[in-house]
Amino acid sequence: MLNAPLSIDVRRGAVAALGDLLADRRIVTEGRVAIAVGPGQGDQIAAHVRPSLSACDMFRVEGGTVDVAVELAAKLRAGSYEAVVGIGGGRTIDATKYAATLSGIPMVSVATNLSHDGICSPVASLVHDSGKGSFGVVMPLAMIIDLDYVHAAPPRLIRAGIGDVLSNLSAVDDWLLAAEQCGERVDRMALTVARTAAEALLHQPGSIESDRFLTVLAETLVLSGMSMAFAGDSRPASGGDHEIMHAIDQLYPDTANHGELAGIGAAFCYHLRATRLRADEAGAASTGAASADGAAERLHEILDCLGRHGLPRLPGDIGLSVEQFTEAVLHAPQTRPGRYTILEYLNLDKGETRKAVEEYVQAHGG
Repeated sequence: MLNAPLSIDVRRGAVAALGDLLADRRIVTEGRVAIAVGPGQGDQIAAHVRPSLSACDMFRVEGGTVDVAVELAAKLRAGSYEAVVGIGGGRTIDATKYAATLSGIPMVSVATNLSHDGICSPVASLVHDSGKGSFGVVMPLAMIIDLDYVHAAPPRLIRAGIGDVLSNLSAVDDWLLAAEQCGERVDRMALTVARTAAEALLHQPGSIESDRFLTVLAETLVLSGMSMAFAGDSRPASGGDHEIMHAIDQLYPDTANHGELAGIGAAFCYHLRATRLRADEAGAASTGAASADGAAERLHEILDCLGRHGLPRLPGDIGLSVEQFTEAVLHAPQTRPGRYTILEYLNLDKGETRKAVEEYVQAHGG
């Protein structure tokens, strides 16, 4: 049986229906609900929904760390709540997912921005003593995305979700590569959902000012999260692109947000496919993933989409030099040991990696 949310509500005014959702879907029967609220618009939304809940307690979530999530989990267990509602951005949602999993209660996600696919995924990205890590969690049982509140979020956070969804294309090609080279099992349903989500967004007209575009973006983020639930891990939405993202996070913290880095990582991985697979065309032909010619076309599609929405495309756009980005690419495979991607397949040394980065910047920096 495929894991899927009981309800997905994407529209203006959706948050007003939270109480009905909890009751109608039998998520809550006696009314004891915890509300985990993050910074930003969380307080405003909580005040909006509180009258529709007969008995609820509110808890502040200060940041997306393991310690914060564990502290919240202790409060949830002590209160014997039937469910927890996480209201906020990506960090708040991830901390609440982790706390709900530790507590063994269902979680409902109320997202205030569309910065990445964590609003629906079975993965929580949290900061710990050694940096940032990804933790397996139970995906939200239901989710609400109220476009009124999304429109009020910082535009940069909304645009970031575009980069995260587009990176599915690179992740899927890496999965196919791993299947051919290492015999890794591919869940074709998960792969199809992840790739379809990215394709739906790639040429979608409009911008983040449009309800129609935001609805598509929200739904593609949900599909991306569901693809990971189907696969049982992050494979359909995380390949060399996310390895580069995690490496930048580790080496150069606070350089850019999740989706921005995922977009750049995906573009660079397609640059590698387009330019480096030609030297090994016989091997590349059998991978089932993008050929060198197909990768070049995909690279331009991704760069066009990133540029159209004002997202960074080059290392310099996020304040990194060629040397710094080279170091991040070299470090990237260490962030996900055991995951096979285009980076592991090519296994470029420092000189070859720096040359590839320089070529990427020169070719697409004009």
